[in-house]
Amino acid sequence: MAIVAHAHPFVIGADTHARTHTLAVLTAAGEQVACEQFPTTAAGLARAVAWAARRTGGDLAVLWVVEGTGTYGAGLARAAADAGYQVVEAARMGTRTPGTGKSDPADAARIGAAVLPLDTTRLRRPRTDQGVRAALQVLVSARDHMTSERTATVNALTALVRTTDLGIDARRPLTNRQTTQISGWTTQDLASTSTEDLATTTARNEAARLARRVVELDTQIKTNSTDMDRLVRASAAAPLLDTTGIGPVTAAVCLVAWSHPGRVRDQAAFAALAGVNPVPASSGNTVRHRLNRGGDRRLNRALHMATVTRMTHDPETRAYVDKRRAEGRTTKEVRRCLKRYLARRVYRTLTSASTTPDPT
Repeated sequence: MAIVAHAHPFVIGADTHARTHTLAVLTAAGEQVACEQFPTTAAGLARAVAWAARRTGGDLAVLWVVEGTGTYGAGLARAAADAGYQVVEAARMGTRTPGTGKSDPADAARIGAAVLPLDTTRLRRPRTDQGVRAALQVLVSARDHMTSERTATVNALTALVRTTDLGIDARRPLTNRQTTQISGWTTQDLASTSTEDLATTTARNEAARLARRVVELDTQIKTNSTDMDRLVRASAAAPLLDTTGIGPVTAAVCLVAWSHPGRVRDQAAFAALAGVNPVPASSGNTVRHRLNRGGDRRLNRALHMATVTRMTHDPETRAYVDKRRAEGRTTKEVRRCLKRYLARRVYRTLTSASTTPDPT
């Protein structure tokens, strides 16, 4: 074990933005050697790496500390890694000393200086995989966006047909058949209603547009699910599909959050990441725990839905629920216990499956 200042001759701090990146080269003692700003174009990133090499004598032991390796700094992090350098995410820093001001060069120097006293094992190393996990990350994010848009579109369509008489019974939520019917209204159908007033005709046109968008999103979500299922079965998350309540979407969310061996140190840390670990809230003679509202809420939601399904369809889980209810536990308390158990099971399954080399 060694601190960064002892393991690396130079540290390069990078303050990243959409249009420019500012680099500051620091020695192991914290002395600033040089500072320069570069555009975020491909040519600019190449110039930044070449500039840093000249300022550090071409030593590949130089450590790059890049802010936002998953956002603005992603391109710079890849360029530095491709050149053979070690790249880490900027460490969390405290507030600035009052009166010091703020600028890109100052921030770049602070980013580099913040890691110098850290142990090398505490550095935040970015993900560099371009295989199944990265592909699933894209699909999961896309699915979240499409499902949110679909919900908003259905709500708008329902409100429209409830406030305007278009010949659709919307006393209950719209069915798929009704949505398909509305989406099938053609220009000829709409023209045949020319006796309607302007507001009703406009509402009918808009209803047809919204319905067509819902149908389109349904098709896209189905394609997304098919792709996700194929990738999950080719990944370390495949054994999760044998667990009642866990389908391709939940397995993909779990794999994306777990990421790779070593990202989460143990099953307790994974439970904390999922927000299913009980948080102590005891005082005096009262001993209790409260719900953890932190962590990855998408992962928490996936485990919640899997648990609800298991409480209905898994015999072993139903027996556990009956036993805990007989002890005086509420349904909500039992569900929290089951979510914690499921998080432990998911972590162990992913960790065990990852010992087999993934061809991707």
